[in-house]
Amino acid sequence: MNLVWTRPARADRREIYEFIAADSLRAACKMDLIFAEKAEILTRFPEIGRPGRVSGTRELLAHRHYFLIYRICEDELQILRLLHTSRQWPPDQPSRH
Repeated sequence: MNLVWTRPARADRREIYEFIAADSLRAACKMDLIFAEKAEILTRFPEIGRPGRVSGTRELLAHRHYFLIYRICEDELQILRLLHTSRQWPPDQPSRH
């Protein structure tokens, strides 16, 4: 299965890397490697993520603070977003407070 990081997912990954690298380049590299490894695992086992909150997507907790949002399209696994667990997803849902 081919792995594709969409433009928004690549931007998320870059922002996370830069945020962590401001404190520790080593930690940023380690986190980025975790993301890459988890995405690669998905190409072999695409159903390990839970059904997503957005129809047609799935979600995988890549790290205790970050999750991958992805979809499976024929022989392609598309990483749609990489988000911190504190972020509201999907963003257009009203708050429950």
